[in-house]
Amino acid sequence: MIDIIGWAGSALLVWSLLQSRLLRLRALNLVGCLVLIGFNAAVGVWPMVGLNVVLAVINVWYLWKMLATRHDDKVYQVVEVRTDDAFLLHVLRNNHDDIRRFNPGFGTDVLTRPGAAAFLVVNTDEVAGVVVFHTAGDGVARVDLDYVIDKYRDLTPGEFVFRRSGYFTDRGCRAVLTPPGMRAPYYDRLGFQRAGDSYRLELP
Repeated sequence: MIDIIGWAGSALLVWSLLQSRLLRLRALNLVGCLVLIGFNAAVGVWPMVGLNVVLAVINVWYLWKMLATRHDDKVYQVVEVRTDDAFLLHVLRNNHDDIRRFNPGFGTDVLTRPGAAAFLVVNTDEVAGVVVFHTAGDGVARVDLDYVIDKYRDLTPGEFVFRRSGYFTDRGCRAVLTPPGMRAPYYDRLGFQRAGDSYRLELP
């Protein structure tokens, strides 16, 4: 039984390093370290106990930092870019398959629509997400794309666009409507209300 626990802890550590999402990586790595602390203490391998204690503390620090700053607009910045911006198009091309997986109705033709706007959500100098919407003249901003890079997906940085109503009200909008059929939506946490297959946010 002791050996099984040791192998399980080692497997958790290896599995954690295969995760692309930062929050999940740290959480799994922490659990693996805690298991291995117990295992190595049971068999008396104290140098490995010390190593895993240090790794566990490091994981706790990074988990606390990620969770404490996930809603901090000093960490995540929203940068508006032109819809024909070369870097925006590069991000969309580079993540094409993953974008279509979570936003099955998205196509780059929406960037040429009248009233289209595009935003990059960045963490320091690294892109964390992309939001694209257009106004249809009826006072509703229709979201065409709300995509988060895989490593930041547990942290939902797209919320920083929706938390600032000025992006929409300055364009004469009084509500925001998300695309239908989006996978793994998080909008109910931001005050959106379910509207059929979409979510709707009434702006102040």
